[in-house]
Amino acid sequence: MIKLSVMYPYRPDAHFNHAYYRDVHMPLLKERMGGYCNSYSIDKGVSGVAPGSAPAYIAMCHVYCDSIDALMTGIGPHAAELAADIANFTNVTPVQQISEVVA
Repeated sequence: MIKLSVMYPYRPDAHFNHAYYRDVHMPLLKERMGGYCNSYSIDKGVSGVAPGSAPAYIAMCHVYCDSIDALMTGIGPHAAELAADIANFTNVTPVQQISEVVA
């Protein structure tokens, strides 16, 4: 299994509309990817390890697919549309990583 992680780094001037991300953006991604997206999860950053410290990431999502080919086939045709939607919920540039899920 492959996981695409999209992480939005915290910064003091960051804004992130978590409701839009949860209710609009990620369902749009799932709809566009169809069966190529097995599932996804969303994380909302709360804090760093030290009490009261800022989180490393204000938000993250993890998109699970059977393979890199499935991920690219599912998301590729819709990448521009999904990237354009980012401005509707944040002013943060995301960091992306593809990982193999081993456990």
